[in-house]
Amino acid sequence: MAAHISIPEAKTQERCAIAKQDQWNVEALYSSWQAWEEDLLKWGRESSSPHWPELNAFKESWKKSSEDLKKLIDICCEIDRQLSKLHTYAHLRHDEDVSEEVAKKAYSRITALLYAFAQEAAWIEPELLAYPEEKLDALIHSKPLDSYRFYLEKMVWMKKHTLPAEQEELLAMAGKSLETASQAFGAFNNADLKFPPAVDSQGQQKELTHGKYQLYLRSPDRALRESAFKNLHRSFLSYENTLCELLSGQVQCHLFGMKSRKFASCVEAALFPHQIDVSVYHSLIQAVKTHLPALHRYMNLRKKMMGLDQLHLYDLHVPLVKQVDMGMSYEEASKLIIESVAVLGKDYQNSLTQGLTKDRWVDRYENTKKRSGAYSSGCYDSMPYILMNYHGTLNDALTLTHESGHSMHSLLSRANQPYHYSRYSIFVAEVASTFHEELLLRHLLNRVTSKEQKAFLINQKLDDMRSTLLRQTMFAEFELKIHRWAEQGIPMTPELLKTEYRKLNQEYFGPDVLIDEEADIEWSRIPHFYYNFYVYQYATGISAAHALVDRVVNGGDKEREEYLTFLSSGSSKYPIDVLKLAGVDMRTPQPVEAAMRHFDALVTQLGELLR
Repeated sequence: MAAHISIPEAKTQERCAIAKQDQWNVEALYSSWQAWEEDLLKWGRESSSPHWPELNAFKESWKKSSEDLKKLIDICCEIDRQLSKLHTYAHLRHDEDVSEEVAKKAYSRITALLYAFAQEAAWIEPELLAYPEEKLDALIHSKPLDSYRFYLEKMVWMKKHTLPAEQEELLAMAGKSLETASQAFGAFNNADLKFPPAVDSQGQQKELTHGKYQLYLRSPDRALRESAFKNLHRSFLSYENTLCELLSGQVQCHLFGMKSRKFASCVEAALFPHQIDVSVYHSLIQAVKTHLPALHRYMNLRKKMMGLDQLHLYDLHVPLVKQVDMGMSYEEASKLIIESVAVLGKDYQNSLTQGLTKDRWVDRYENTKKRSGAYSSGCYDSMPYILMNYHGTLNDALTLTHESGHSMHSLLSRANQPYHYSRYSIFVAEVASTFHEELLLRHLLNRVTSKEQKAFLINQKLDDMRSTLLRQTMFAEFELKIHRWAEQGIPMTPELLKTEYRKLNQEYFGPDVLIDEEADIEWSRIPHFYYNFYVYQYATGISAAHALVDRVVNGGDKEREEYLTFLSSGSSKYPIDVLKLAGVDMRTPQPVEAAMRHFDALVTQLGELLR
């Protein structure tokens, strides 16, 4: 852990000024845009109509034998695989600078082709499901289709929500236009929206960007925190009507899908394909809300330790132990992350070392018009890729290990599964990432010697759980509300959104936190509200991960191998069943309740250390 890493004074660099070794290795995917164009010509066939006539050749012949059906599925998977590779390169290059014209056009072209592929393949599932049940069952259980059995069983699971071929084709045709709200929000949020500078307690102006905003919230300078918080949210507030319409448009997209496929609710439509009962969603919210007094107790402790008459939302990220600085460079963070996963074995460590330090998985630093935030991406034929906006804080190191967890999950799934089972379900997506975070925090706790350092790390862990388990559950409850309004025909207005969002903030954070009016607009800047019931999985993921870390760390070879089997399973089973392989049952509220009890115990422990 290095000396103090200060808030950068210089303006954010242009992309061309970032050193090559600090950029992700997109050249490993395609050496140039010309190479990408050649592959697009081969697999995309933009000028042809239909693009993939070989699919139509099977419209009748697939019924002749299981071998013919296998050939059809093989072709579909191969086309999808190649388009996925093309899409990965275009979206990575686009996110390096979301205003760059070549990448914008390429991303739009490949996105259009993905929708065209969905449209041209839309007849397959309805045709299969319209086949006599006994004959279809015999096909599914035939020897040539062994490798596709579960893949086909998942189609059968969706039978009552699958439409006739002509209607499926119409839905596929509408797909690209239904993404307009999400695409428009992304362009607005990452490229068009500019923030006025934040001002510190000395009257100095500081450039305000998405990346630097998170850094400023951790600053001991309260004037800087308040200025950054209010200036950023006021910028969104000035577009509240536009942002309300964009969010409403996305919810209407989900409502359209729900009604088209005859689901009872939007949340059911999102969960049903993964065999996750709606009760899992509701029991998460209920379990967390039952334990909200633990969060209120933490807010009260934070208020006392900071010596504040009133605690604001911009006060929640500041380390309570001021004399401890645990910032670190990217290289130091990588070393600690690699050390922290030793419990998962040498092979795991070696793969992670290769990715973080040699193969350039990570696009490390912020540059002008780079996509905000962080993520892990890639495809079946690529290395994992990690987008970061690394500024040197402990929080950045935790984000890096979080995304590394996603990347290792992807690496193992792709290495151990055929293409059609290689993508793990979003329900389990946040487990490996949170597992990584917990390992790093435990590793750091074992290294530190002073009471102050230990308190600092427990404080960090509490803030991490507040952000993922509690705040994401609040987001999940808000997401449920806005979809219910749509289902009931209640018009969505900025005032309604702000009022309901304020109520949730007040309920979750409790009486010791003053909710500034600028916070009421926060819903407008959350990209995950465009993801169709994604956020609840952060909360279920952290709960599952806590249970699994305890199981692996306190267990032996058996527990480690069961966890690695989970990481290697992709979508070869339903997500709840994949998690059971590792030893946790998310059909019950027990993992969430255990995580909340752990949060409560950490509040007590931190209070004792700070006293």
